[in-house]
Amino acid sequence: MSENRQHGPAAGVKIDGMEILDREACYRVFQTHDARFDGRIFVGVTSTGIYCRPICPARTPKFENCRYFASAAAAQEAGFRPCLRCRPETAPELAFWRGSSNTVSRAMKLIAEGALDESEAGVEALAERLGVGGRQLRRLFQQHLGASPIAVAQTRRVLFAKHLIHDTRLPMTEVALSAGFGSVRRFNEIFRKMFGRPPSALRRAKKGRRGGPAAHGVGDAVTLRLSYRPPYDWPGMLDALALRADERLEWIEDGEWHRRIELDGKTGYVAVAHLPERNAVAVTIAFPDVRALPAIVARVKRVFDLGADIAAIGSHLARDPRLAPLIAKRPGLRAPGDWDRETTGASLDSDAPQAWRPWHAYAVQHLRIANHG
Repeated sequence: MSENRQHGPAAGVKIDGMEILDREACYRVFQTHDARFDGRIFVGVTSTGIYCRPICPARTPKFENCRYFASAAAAQEAGFRPCLRCRPETAPELAFWRGSSNTVSRAMKLIAEGALDESEAGVEALAERLGVGGRQLRRLFQQHLGASPIAVAQTRRVLFAKHLIHDTRLPMTEVALSAGFGSVRRFNEIFRKMFGRPPSALRRAKKGRRGGPAAHGVGDAVTLRLSYRPPYDWPGMLDALALRADERLEWIEDGEWHRRIELDGKTGYVAVAHLPERNAVAVTIAFPDVRALPAIVARVKRVFDLGADIAAIGSHLARDPRLAPLIAKRPGLRAPGDWDRETTGASLDSDAPQAWRPWHAYAVQHLRIANHG
């Protein structure tokens, strides 16, 4: 049961290797710019060769020119390039496949940590770490993400680099290192191939910054905006984090979360603030090694549960008559993750993967606030 597909919000048909909403329903999502599906569906426009998010402000393309994908990697593997207006790299990274494939979940964690960076022969090694065969791993990625592990890894690198180009003033050499590229030459080559222009041409001079708030004296800081799918109960999250905070390591100050971090013997600092008007958080990171940025960002996403499909989770929990009024009262309440470990609630290796966040940790959060709030 651990690898069974968990269906989306409507009956699906096979589209471009992924089982997602039917074409008419998908087209309505893009016609209405429905933010509920941001991060869940991407459209590739055959007349332009570009793929977009549902919220893209561009004119809706003709029905016959649209192809639909359930991941950015699937769209890029099909030959489409990211839209410069709606910026797919900033879409909420909804972990819709979690709870249906533990293997994919564990693989994505390792890929986020650089398991396939610049290593196209690394799929077999990754599969071995996961205890499956390479062929099985590729099959699972096609089933759940519509793309190969290599395509997923490369898309993550490229989109993370594009995110840094837009939101920071890091030099291109540091952007390349941060995104897991082995060389600036390789970095430039891939960008020219995907965008038809060098990385420097994508940078908006008036956007982003190199320096952020003074990070307790730990080098220069960069600030990135990470999106989530609303609603988000920010006070509830800070309250939950404050309960477990060790003041020597992490603390809450003026509505922001702060933490001292240590990775591979190096120390740094991270701060997270809420941007409710943007459905996002602002993450300021000061760390001496830019190559650690993806791992730090992945941990922030985990701690703040940014990948949660909170509407689907709330729908499941509301089936319990005791939880239903609590969900209605605080619909955006999330379960904080652990900085060092991927587990929250049941283990990701559990034989009952749905006992992970949706069925346990979120219920605990609602009951805790009801009893002590």
